[in-house]
Amino acid sequence: MTTATTAGRLPVDLRDPALLLAALPYLIGFRPARSVVLLGHRAPEGDRAGLILRAGIPRREDRARQAQALAPLLAAGCHTGVTVAIVGGRRRSGSPPPHAGLVKHLAKALGEYGLPILHAMWTTGITTNAQWACYEEDELCGGRLPDPRATVVAAAATERGQVVFDSRAEMAALLDPRCPETIARRADLLARLPEPGGFDAASEIRAAFDRLRRGEGPPSDEEAVLLANALTIPEIRDECLGMAVPPESSAAREAERLWLTLVRELPAPERAQPAALLGYTAYLRGDGTFAGMALENALEADPGHVLADLLLRVLSRGMPPEQLLGLAEHADPGGTAGFGLITPDAEPSQAG
Repeated sequence: MTTATTAGRLPVDLRDPALLLAALPYLIGFRPARSVVLLGHRAPEGDRAGLILRAGIPRREDRARQAQALAPLLAAGCHTGVTVAIVGGRRRSGSPPPHAGLVKHLAKALGEYGLPILHAMWTTGITTNAQWACYEEDELCGGRLPDPRATVVAAAATERGQVVFDSRAEMAALLDPRCPETIARRADLLARLPEPGGFDAASEIRAAFDRLRRGEGPPSDEEAVLLANALTIPEIRDECLGMAVPPESSAAREAERLWLTLVRELPAPERAQPAALLGYTAYLRGDGTFAGMALENALEADPGHVLADLLLRVLSRGMPPEQLLGLAEHADPGGTAGFGLITPDAEPSQAG
């Protein structure tokens, strides 16, 4: 499984190998284990991180195939070169770091697209004092990792409220259904209902946010069905898309919580709508890993979902989140005003 993300607004230093290795959990959202991580250097200067790809370490016979699959993804973006980080394995005394053959295959595959490997490094794991080394024959390039929690990237991520998971599986579990029996019951209800109509969709969305703020827990069957129907209305979907801006605002955070709740509470294909909204909102705040998971969830529920497919393609090309702001601004210039919501960020206007 390949995970794609971008560094977003995190202050990544591509020049310090030890600090870069220690920052990996904050860049991809979870602590990588037995992984190969490719960090693209964004053009034109090459001093900023672009697309970040993580994949499992392949078997020896699959190295060339994996390298050939990863290289085009980096080439599709505007990168000047790539840093490779290998996590996992033990180094024998007097020998180069493990998985050197994989690095050679990556260098060949990336070279076919004119992308040089600017630095290749290895570590046993992303933990304090873990051994690390470079694949270049340089005795000074290696040592012990600092505490990952003490890096500048960690401090910035903590300030933003970002959570780092111990594994990819732990992060993915956030999208699992809360209760499979409930999902099955709602699928039956939605299948037996006539075409949606005769209800105030905006009021249903507004009521859902009110319940979220009061901490009332999951929606009832009736509430879930009404919300699923509300999200089928194009104007409502557009206004929901607009709630992702400004990124990381209280309104955007609340919207993300509601979309996540609905992903866990709705059956397929209805859950594709909140999953796509969740993916877009997470993408804008710089969490490409979770955004990708949400968008894959949307396409699993509805393989023909246009927005989810588009966003996943954009993510795989390493487009910076800020370049997608226009999608929300165009979809709903008024933002949350369409639902009559007063967000915690809003300040009451005063007569002049």
